[in-house]
Amino acid sequence: MAKAKRPVKTENERRTVTVEAAADADAEEAAAELTGEPTPGDADAQALPAPDLDAELKEAREEAAAHLDDLLRARAEMENLRKRSEREVENAHKYGLERLMSELLPIKDSIELGLNAADDAEVDAEKLREGLELTLKLFNTATGKFGLEEVNPEGQSFDPEYHQAMSTQEVAGKEPGTVITVVQKGYLLNDRLLRPAMVIVAA
Repeated sequence: MAKAKRPVKTENERRTVTVEAAADADAEEAAAELTGEPTPGDADAQALPAPDLDAELKEAREEAAAHLDDLLRARAEMENLRKRSEREVENAHKYGLERLMSELLPIKDSIELGLNAADDAEVDAEKLREGLELTLKLFNTATGKFGLEEVNPEGQSFDPEYHQAMSTQEVAGKEPGTVITVVQKGYLLNDRLLRPAMVIVAA
């Protein structure tokens, strides 16, 4: 036997079915609201856990307290560093010359010994000279440790950066601008001019 063909729905009939289904869904949702029964959308919303505001507030307060503690610690460390730096600067001002003084004390002792020897009526001039030379050597050694360097430019060309001309003289056999006499030696301290050499220059 031939199968019976299903009647084909027209476009208007399809639209009618769709509208009726939507109307039925709206009617079910409205009925659920009136009766208090949950709809499928409400069930999904109820499945989400509610945020724990108290726990979040507690966590935020703990984080804020930790940040505040870190800030206070940093401030305390900065204050301790500032005080320590001030003490170090103060000590540097007080005791910065301690090493230099320790080096100069033997020189003072040598000078005092020389003066005591000079009071002796039978003092040997040669021994007194040797003592003075020894004292000068001690001085040069002590100051050399701190970067003091002597500027003694006799026979050299005049250098206005390190020499100060007191006068000029014509000297046979000397080129103009040559230092012929050092009246007072100059000194450098760690390569920086401490005092220029006072000189007489050939004209």
